[in-house]
Amino acid sequence: MIVDSALYRSGGRVRVDCHKDDLAAVRDQATGEGDFVWVGLHQPSQEELDQVADVFSLHPLAVEDAVKAHQRPKLERYDDALFLVLKTLWYVDEDDAVETGEINLFVGERYVVSVRHGEGAELHSARLDLEERAAVLGHGPSAVVYAVCDRVVDAYEAVALSLQEDVDEVEESVFSPDRTQDSQRIYILKRELAEMRRAVTPLREPMVRFARGDVPLVTEGAAPFFRDVADHVIRVSEGIESMDNLLSTAFDAHIARIGLQQNEDMRKISAWAAIAAVGTLVAGVYGMNFRNMPELRWHYGYFMALALMIGASFFLYRQFKKSGWL
Repeated sequence: MIVDSALYRSGGRVRVDCHKDDLAAVRDQATGEGDFVWVGLHQPSQEELDQVADVFSLHPLAVEDAVKAHQRPKLERYDDALFLVLKTLWYVDEDDAVETGEINLFVGERYVVSVRHGEGAELHSARLDLEERAAVLGHGPSAVVYAVCDRVVDAYEAVALSLQEDVDEVEESVFSPDRTQDSQRIYILKRELAEMRRAVTPLREPMVRFARGDVPLVTEGAAPFFRDVADHVIRVSEGIESMDNLLSTAFDAHIARIGLQQNEDMRKISAWAAIAAVGTLVAGVYGMNFRNMPELRWHYGYFMALALMIGASFFLYRQFKKSGWL
């Protein structure tokens, strides 16, 4: 359940005289100015998260959201603590699928509790990177919020880049001279973009608030770090809208090309039907059982009829070929 728990003081990790699962003992050692505890959990059960909630006095409504997961990205304040929900994303290229997970952050004056659901955006490497940046870590819990948000938004950009490559492939396929069936893939990509939009768009407002320093428990000194994160969130959000518009245009072009291809097929069918009709007409006329018909008893009449059918068919073939129907 507990991936890691640590006490931080003056921008560095402090060795504690207790096991990482003894959260109350770790918490009680955060007594100095700027001291805080970061506890990381992965897919805890209700009972396990309740134990952590008792140690840090987490709000029960926020705890309920963290256990259930599948929450909309949001930032809420409960008394003297913040509750932040982030959606994690990663891309499965073989299926053109965007997979989602979730990170919940409980942020207090002397603690951060991160609850992760799903396989994407692991936070251990983010913790290690942050521990190597004492100047950033010195901002306390604000630094952890920044590190987690930065890691999550970096994953958004990677997913957006992969989606952009697939959108470019679809666009190239739609406008290629070959006959392609792109409608299903366009629909799948639009569905994945909608999934990504649900994760990214609600996050714009909290990141902008962090960058402005309008959120309690996020220090003014940490606000500049969030400006870069906010810019990336806005850029990814605008990229999603751009790709969605491109896919809509590609779908319209694909439908138009299908209509043109069907018209071309009908012209070819009509041309060949007209060519076949000439021979049928001649054969039909001379197949009538009238006694008095011109050339009916002529020795070369059969050969003349064949020549007429072949010549007329060849003439129509040349005309249709010249006009582009064949």
